[in-house]
Parts: sequence; C-alpha cells; structure tokens
Amino acid sequence: MAPFLTLPPAAARANDWRPNQPVKLLVAAAPGGTTDIMARLFGAHLQSRWGSSVVVENKGGGGGTIAGAEVARAAPDMLTLLCSNIGPQSIAYSLFRNLSYKPANFQPVSNIIRTANVLVLHPSVPASTVPEFVAHLRRNPGKLTYGTAGVGQSPHVCGAWFNQLMGTDAAPVHYRGSAPAMLDLMAGNTQFMFDNLSTAIQQIQNGAVKALAVTSAERNPRLPALPALRETMPELAEYEMNSWFGIFAPAGVPRPALQAVNLEIKAMLDTPEARARLSEMAGTAAYGTPEEFTAFVNNEIEKWGAVVRREGVQIDAT
Repeated sequence: MAPFLTLPPAAARANDWRPNQPVKLLVAAAPGGTTDIMARLFGAHLQSRWGSSVVVENKGGGGGTIAGAEVARAAPDMLTLLCSNIGPQSIAYSLFRNLSYKPANFQPVSNIIRTANVLVLHPSVPASTVPEFVAHLRRNPGKLTYGTAGVGQSPHVCGAWFNQLMGTDAAPVHYRGSAPAMLDLMAGNTQFMFDNLSTAIQQIQNGAVKALAVTSAERNPRLPALPALRETMPELAEYEMNSWFGIFAPAGVPRPALQAVNLEIKAMLDTPEARARLSEMAGTAAYGTPEEFTAFVNNEIEKWGAVVRREGVQIDAT
C-alpha cells in the first residue's frame, strides 16, 4: 500500500498502525438507513486499505443504544468500532432514565456526514404545505401516526418536538431504523415521518412520498424549493435539527490506533466516490480530528439535554 506522502511525520507514524485481527464495525441501526450506508462505505474503505477483514454488523433496537452499550463494554484495542449518530450518542443521555453507558465510555473518532431531516407525508394525506398539514392534524386529533427510526433517534425527537410546538396529537410508531419506517410510510401504514434527508431524498424525487420542509436552519441546495420548517409558521421559528453520523471507539484506545482510523475517515471522504455519494444523499462531509469531534459531541449532548429538559420528555431505555 502506498504511504501517505503528503502527511506530516507524526501523522505518517500514526498511520503505521494496523489491526492484527478482524475489525468489527457495529451499526446502531437496521440496514438501509444513513448510519448503515456510512458504516458500509467506511468498512469497505478500511478493508481495501488494510487488506484485512472488517465485519459490518447491524445491531438496531433501543433507539441505537444496544449497539452503543456493546461497544462501551468492548476492549479498548480498536478492534470494535461503532457507527452511530445524534440519537444514541447525544439525545439519549438526557432522554433515557436508565441508559447503560455514559459519554466517558467512548472515544469519538470522527464525524462522517451531516444532513438535515425532512418532514414527509404519504401522498394520500391532503396537505401540500406545513400549515395545511397542521390544520389536518388538528382536525384529526389522535388519528394519525408517524414512523420513527427508533425511540430517541432524531426522527422521533423531531416528531415529538413538532407536535409539542403545534399542540397536535399524533402517535409515534417505532422501527429498528429509518428504512423499515420509510417502507411502512410508503405502504400507507403510517401517515408521516421525519426522516434523514440523506436517505429520504430518493423517495422524494421519485414521488413515493411528499416532502413539506427540512429541519435545518436553511434550505438544502439539493432541494432549494423546499422550505426550512422554521420558515413556515411562527410557532416553528426556533425549530432546527441537523442529524450527524460518525465513528466511535471504546474509551482508552491507543493513540496511534485512534489516529490511524481517524486518518482513514479523512482519506475516505477525500475520494471522488465518497464525495459523489454524499452529494447524492444531500449530505455534507464532516471530517474532524478526535479532539474536534469530541468537542462537537459534547456540545450536542448539552444542546439536546436542554431541549429534552425544557420539553419535559423522558422515557425508560428498552
């Protein structure tokens, strides 16, 4: 394998680390969603670079916390990694009363992708704007359901926050990832959901679902006609959520191993193939050093802790 000739000496030495056994990359979601797509992209990259086995294993359930708990207990040898997201690695700490792990159990490695969520409806729902949809919800209290990628995942929090702000009543239906939730929405078994734009964009573009707004502060350049949710009604002026997906290791991993995996994330995101894939998904590459990603995650934990406390939402982990 050709060396990283452009890296400074310290980084080049760190990159000399290689695993001496197969690496297990746990995915905190079911197959098909953004977490899974990023894990498989990175797993294939590592396998091609290292020439050794990288096993990607989906472990959904518990809103992604089951995979997180397993990695938190793993040996700090960099042979067990976690591909996770905003739900189990930030929102969960304040949302769940009895979570089995803490931030200190993890070493954040790097973020990979950031993306907005998007409010999508089954085509049969008689609304084409957010105000029309809110009016429909208010005419039908308790009659509509919305799919989520799991308890405590960002689509769940998006839906709960939206209903709280609008004073509407709709029940969540929880799945082990966004892909099965989207399948049920397209089948008409639920009426709406907040999904990651990165995975919902294909269904939006082919007309399988109807998109009303994105949850980011600004419009997304891939869908410039779609408003930000906060533009649509005064009650939603403060509404903003961006999902993110990154790699975590157990706390205490050796610095050379941490640096090596971090640099491989950067190398992957610098490839034309990865840039094209993220662009297709309406996502933004989000590489950072371990220190930058740790600071980012800590800020997200604090931010969403404040939201959860303000909204008074807490549930038991399953």
